[in-house]
Amino acid sequence: MKKQHIQLNETERTELHALLKTKELPSRLFKRATAILALDQGGTFESVAELVDVTNDTVRAWLKRYEKEGIAGLRDKLRSGRPLKFDGTQRAQITALACSEEPEGYSDWNYRLLADKVVELGFCESISHTQVGTILKKTN
Repeated sequence: MKKQHIQLNETERTELHALLKTKELPSRLFKRATAILALDQGGTFESVAELVDVTNDTVRAWLKRYEKEGIAGLRDKLRSGRPLKFDGTQRAQITALACSEEPEGYSDWNYRLLADKVVELGFCESISHTQVGTILKKTN
């Protein structure tokens, strides 16, 4: 006899089906909801893992998170990351400066010259020439 891994009630099933009908659903969330519904229908970890193209351990982890947190457990958690050092205004000021007239004695702006001028004008306390290059590279 096959082990039933999860027994969803009608409300949970309805919520998962409604979630799957959402138009802008991330593929990860779609896979997770599909896996939980397949487990509810009596699928084994192996068959469900093959269905959604992941490992058995991944399906087990999804099930554990679903049992603990419900549908919220299927969504990705927010990830911390390093905050941006320069906000949009500062980036715009640096880009505008790079597009402005070059200083006297130079044929064009270079990153080191821009970095020095940005600090001189007070756009920020300090900035390296490589950071200037990265900002300008992203604004192409």
